[in-house]
Amino acid sequence: MWQKTIKNFTQNPKNDILSGLTVALALVPEAVAFAFVAGVDPLVGLYGAFMMGIITALFGGRPGMISGATGAMAVVMVHLIAKGNEVGEALATPIENLGLQWLFITLLFVGGIQILAGVLRLGKFVRLIPHPVMMGFVNGLAIVIFLSQLGLFKENVGGEMQWLQGKGLWLMLGLVALTMAIMFGLPKLTKKIPAALTAIVVVAALVIFGNIDVSTVGSFIRDGGGEGLQGGLPTFQEQIFTLFYTIGDNWGMILSTAFILAAVGLIESLMTLNLIDEMTETRGSGNRECVAQGGANILNGLFGGMGGCAMIGQSIININSGGRGRLSGAIAAVALLCFVLFGAPLIEQIPIAALVGVMFMVVIGTFAWSSFRILHKIPLTDAIVLIAVSAITVWQDLAIAVIAGVIMSALSFAWKSATRIRARKRIKEDGTKVYEIWGPLFFGSTTAFNSKFDVSNDPEKIEIDFIESKVSDHSGVEALRNIANKYLDAGKKITLTHLSPDCKEMLIKWNPEFSSIIQDAIDDPRYHVVTNMMDTEV
Repeated sequence: MWQKTIKNFTQNPKNDILSGLTVALALVPEAVAFAFVAGVDPLVGLYGAFMMGIITALFGGRPGMISGATGAMAVVMVHLIAKGNEVGEALATPIENLGLQWLFITLLFVGGIQILAGVLRLGKFVRLIPHPVMMGFVNGLAIVIFLSQLGLFKENVGGEMQWLQGKGLWLMLGLVALTMAIMFGLPKLTKKIPAALTAIVVVAALVIFGNIDVSTVGSFIRDGGGEGLQGGLPTFQEQIFTLFYTIGDNWGMILSTAFILAAVGLIESLMTLNLIDEMTETRGSGNRECVAQGGANILNGLFGGMGGCAMIGQSIININSGGRGRLSGAIAAVALLCFVLFGAPLIEQIPIAALVGVMFMVVIGTFAWSSFRILHKIPLTDAIVLIAVSAITVWQDLAIAVIAGVIMSALSFAWKSATRIRARKRIKEDGTKVYEIWGPLFFGSTTAFNSKFDVSNDPEKIEIDFIESKVSDHSGVEALRNIANKYLDAGKKITLTHLSPDCKEMLIKWNPEFSSIIQDAIDDPRYHVVTNMMDTEV
């Protein structure tokens, strides 16, 4: 048991430590950027990334997966924070950053919902996501990561962010290209050191010692309105104050935002877990990840972080850099905290171009290029789902895209299944007309099922045989009940055979008189053979 625990914690300490350091460097601008999106101080995003990272690394369901502050959740938070700030400014004694306090309270509910999802074992439903949805999610997310990096090609000019031009643009592009070249070429020479970390160090050294004037982590934070990687956080006592004195009639907004944040976080985390499972050919625990994510968000609510979920970009960096165990995620989180507490001046000198180059390589590695090759080979509906999920991920967000993709796939499956129901008809020697049903009977096929019968012209004895069919839902049971009643109302004798136990139970519960028209499976000769064999063996 202890050997398995150690193996999960670290399979290769060197790789886990180096990949963790690489991820920590990449986490800094991401956490800061998403903090700006949410409208909070960069420190809130950085501390949030630390708390999410350390808890999920140690207790999550997927060793090697990285969690932190994410854009998908940040875009949901911004409305809550804006409303809270508005309320705070309208108070007789105005409260500064009230929206941030509301966010912390909301995260407590987010964590509770996510833990409940894990306890109820809802994490397994990610396995039901169709492959076209998964490919669309990966492609869309790669495009989103790429587009998010384009904003880093801007500079602050007279208080406004403008696109780089001239020498500044060419320097940025050159350093990005150098970073990507190192990441592409170094693994061909040696895989003993992570290419991403080497690229960041080389480019940073070139900029620092060459005195090259380019955008750095520090300038990026200041351009966005922050003061750097140092400062304080709100206290727990301040959160208690806001809980009792300022929320008032806004509980509906708090709870609805909490449910949305919990859903977005779990969908993104479980989809990322599924992707990492495929990359590593191992299997994580979705339910355990739900609980860990929930615990981490509660911790964020108590101690002043912005919360978050799994980060696909950083997770892929970690996996590609050799990080497989829990140690890699723990190192990334602890290193991020050390950067903030002790290494802020040094980290602020890292050029943004190096981190952009790393993320561009993540985009190239994330995008499912094979989707172009298979689009004309897969069914049209699957191709439409793949493209739609990619587009919706870019246009809206991940959660909406995945839900839309699953619904589209489900409707496509229902339509195809509805067209497959058949009724083979034959007449027995005693004149009984038999309808042998083939295919699933469910909400999508009830209309086709009803069209198979001719109540007025059928003989006096009717048998409906479900040996090749399955009544799958309430709509199917209701359709069968209506057909049976039509024959009974017409004064004809009807027999139902080979119904599943649950279907029989529901039919008899609604219509007790149906017990006389349902024939038990044991009366069928094919079942006698099995029964006799079992009796002989006993």
